[in-house]
Amino acid sequence: MPVWQWLLDVAGVVLGVVLLYGIALIVRRRVLARHGGTFELSHRARTNKSGRGWVLGLGRYTPTTLEWFRIFSINPRPRRVWQRADLEYVDRRRAAGGVEQLSLYPDHVIIRCLTPDGELELALSQEALMGFQAWLEAAPPSAAQHL
Repeated sequence: MPVWQWLLDVAGVVLGVVLLYGIALIVRRRVLARHGGTFELSHRARTNKSGRGWVLGLGRYTPTTLEWFRIFSINPRPRRVWQRADLEYVDRRRAAGGVEQLSLYPDHVIIRCLTPDGELELALSQEALMGFQAWLEAAPPSAAQHL
């Protein structure tokens, strides 16, 4: 078999894998959205360099937790889970510019929360921020007893 036919076979296999990965991402997002509303939520995983360490993802609320899923992963389980009772909203700010502005969606604001593990930075839209604040404040009375 000539070399060009091998190259075409390899290119076809690579194209097929990329296509299957894209389809898997679409199906995963639809499955996640079916179990509750999802929204774009970026998480700052590394804070050692200013403005860097942002990872794009999806957020989903449950009655007691905020689940975070990486956007380009096909894993159906959340990568991070934060308990509502452990989250304390501190403040918000706009992206500082430079690398941080390029890493996030243009209309997103950055919020800072306190958790038992330390400070947490998340980036989300203004509308999602309103939903986040409402979700935090809507904790049942029994949750406030644990604080």
